[in-house]
Parts: sequence; C-alpha cells; structure tokens
Amino acid sequence: MADTNPSPHVVVVSSPGMGHVTPVAGLAKLLVLRHHFTATLVTFSDLRCSLPSSISTIQLPTPLLEDLPSNTHFVTRICLTIAHSVSPLREILISLRRTTRIAAVIFDLFGSDFLSMVKEFGIPSYLFITSNYFFLSFMLHLPTLEETTTGEFRDLSEPLRLPGCVPLKGEDFLEPMQERESAVCAWVVHISRSYDLFDGTLVNSFEAIEADAAKFYKKRGDGKPHVWPIGPLTWSGSDMGTEESWHQCIEWLNQQPSESVVFICFGSGGTLSLEQTQELALGLEMSGQRFIWVVRVPNDTDLSSSSYFNPKQNSEDCFGFLPEGFVERTKERGMMVNSWGPQREVLSHHATAGFVSHCGWNSTLESLMNGVPMIAWPLYAEQRMNAVLLVEGVKVALKAKVGVNGVVRREEVAKVVKELMEGEEGKVVRRRMQEMKGEAARAVGKDGSSYKAIEDMVSLLEDSAVA
Repeated sequence: MADTNPSPHVVVVSSPGMGHVTPVAGLAKLLVLRHHFTATLVTFSDLRCSLPSSISTIQLPTPLLEDLPSNTHFVTRICLTIAHSVSPLREILISLRRTTRIAAVIFDLFGSDFLSMVKEFGIPSYLFITSNYFFLSFMLHLPTLEETTTGEFRDLSEPLRLPGCVPLKGEDFLEPMQERESAVCAWVVHISRSYDLFDGTLVNSFEAIEADAAKFYKKRGDGKPHVWPIGPLTWSGSDMGTEESWHQCIEWLNQQPSESVVFICFGSGGTLSLEQTQELALGLEMSGQRFIWVVRVPNDTDLSSSSYFNPKQNSEDCFGFLPEGFVERTKERGMMVNSWGPQREVLSHHATAGFVSHCGWNSTLESLMNGVPMIAWPLYAEQRMNAVLLVEGVKVALKAKVGVNGVVRREEVAKVVKELMEGEEGKVVRRRMQEMKGEAARAVGKDGSSYKAIEDMVSLLEDSAVA
C-alpha cells in the first residue's frame, strides 16, 4: 500500500436521512478543521452544501426495495438499506486503502451491520451516537430487556431505571418498540446487540446535561468500549432551504420585540394530522402570542388537491387546510412558512423566546446552544425519550399534554404556549435553559469536557494511523 497522505484519514459513514447526515458531516468537519485529519464522508444522498477540501464525499447506491409494502416503517427501510450496502462499502474501503492508511471508520447509530466487515480489514471502528447518553443506555440495555420481559413494553409495571438516567415508562420507549412483534422492533433489537462491540463510542451530548450518566460511563470497566461525550455538535453549514424563505422569516422577526415570538417546527420529517394541525392553529390563536410556524401539509390530507397546497405560494391560498379565517385573524402577530424555515437562524434571533419542538436531538441541541426554552411535542423515533429527559431530567422544557385520541387540544396548546412565554413555570425553564446554554458553551470551549474528550479520542486515531 502506497501511503500518499501524511495526515490521519477517517472514513465517516452516515445512514440515510438528513437528520443523520447533518451531525455526521459536522463530526467530519471537526476532525478536519481542528485536528487536521483528512476524511471521506460516505452517504446515501447528495450532500448539497460546501465542505472543506480535505473532505471527499462518496455516495453509496440506494438499493431498490420495491418488494416492501408501502407502509414499511422508515427504520426498517434504513436497516435493510444498510444490510444491502455492505459490499459497496467494502469496495470503497478497498479502494481507499490503496492510497491511504485509514485510522478509523466511524458509523452512526444504524451502522451495526457494517461492523464485522470493517473488522475483517483490521481497521478500528467507532460508533457515533448522534443522540444522547439516555439513548445509548437504552440501546445497551435493550438485549437484556428483550430476553427478560414479556408482553408489550408499554405495559411494563415499573419504569425502566438505567444508570444515571431519569426513569423511563414503557410508553415512552422508542416509537419503533411499541409493537413488540413488529419487524421494526426486531431490527432495533438486532442493531443494539452490536453497540458494545465497537472500539469506542462518541455521544453527541455533554457532561453537564447528563451528569450522572456521564459519571457512570467514565467509571464503567469490564473491558467495555470507552464513551466520549463530544457535543453539542451541530452543523454549521447553510440550511437546506430557499433564500426567499430565509429572508421572509428573518425580515419578519426583525420587526418583532425581543423575546416575544414562539417558533413552531417539527423537524425535517415531522407532520401532523389534519385534526391536530387545526387544533394547533386555534390554540396558537387563543394564546395571544406572536408566533412563526413552519407549516406542513397534514399527513392525512389529499396532496392532489391544489386548493390545499401550492409550495410556490406563501399566502392564505396555500393553507386551505387551516381553520377558516385563521391566517387573516392572526396576520398581525403570526407568520406561516411553507414546509421549511431557517431553524438555526430563527432560534438565534433576539425576538425568539420559545420553541415548540418534536424533540429531535439535532433541534434540541440548537435550542440549547441558543438558550431557547422548549415545549416538548414528540412525534416518533426516540423523541419521547428526549422529551422525558428535557422535561423531567434537565427541566428546560414544558410538556404539551396529549388528550383523547392522541390529539393535543387547542385549550392545552394555548395554555402551555402562554405558560412558556408568560408564566412562572416558563420563567423557571427559561432560567434553567440559560444555565444549560452556558454549560454547553463551556463544554465545547477550549479545555471544556467535550473539547478534552475529542482530544483524547483523536490521540487514539493518530496512534492508529501510524501503527
């Protein structure tokens, strides 16, 4: 092998979905810009953003999964995509090894099925948990939970008590685990069995926000892989949206008083039913608060109806699924944006004072770094777990209470939004969020806990590169 590259080289592999690509790309940038590595970023999609020249990108072919039923869970699709992509990734690694010594391959949380293949090459392999310690602890305990319990997890008589973590009710387990006999549940258990087989684990969290869990993993022995908290790590590239939407949002916010606006956004993939969308709208109106809302077509709405949605419009005409007259009645204090909004810029704006969020971890970290308190409104994946952590553990969020048929009613929307913006509970979580903002900045600052953790991990990679 001719080593033409004197810098340590890492291969960083993302599973499908922008929510996974974003933190993985951020990790690659960190290793390259701060620690002078070179990197290959392997994804399943075209990453439409600028990267440093020392990061090359390779796009894996997405396997055809035409035989799957249309209602197949997205986690099942991701796991099958990974399983079908072992051979293509093998060829990529063989090609890279001809010109460079690979210090490590880093996978995100779905990368378990790549592990044995990489070990065949003798390349160190690391797991990057793009979520938090809470999620890691759950996944490490899941094989035992699967073997020692019966019935649906949501019917467990006692909360799950993981070391250093807030108690977790079965109904708040990962959304794919709620139907125990389902294929998606089996897939999650399958990938969890490999989590302790990597050479080390990176977690996109920081010590102060999960202090007891961090202490547990520092002391964990028995030859278990080391766990490094390296967060909050967020993507600093440009958002994937339109320049028009960016300007509309920021210009509108510039006209609002400081700390007066609540931002409503459910991430890159979150949608609501028609009933829930209308209840949310009426609740925002009842609250009397200023708001900016990234609105998506309800997931049970007929998209073929042009009267419901035209993505090129930003007027009442494209929001036909909202309550009649809502846009007109709230136009002086509310702004609706079609499908996408510049979340990072909105959260960092001085006018923004609250965030109604699905509790995806990328969004949570952006909220933490900007000191914006939250209303937890989890939808899927590990978001219920994140909500428990944020509301009961860290105490930086209020919880929107779900009513009959799984719908948060307008009265509850109005109540919780008004409480966050004006109430005593809102003041408490606002102060706590400001504390966490400071702790997050300290963690990633020079000599902070996350800064030191990545330095420690990097030293191992550098040793691997010259071994």
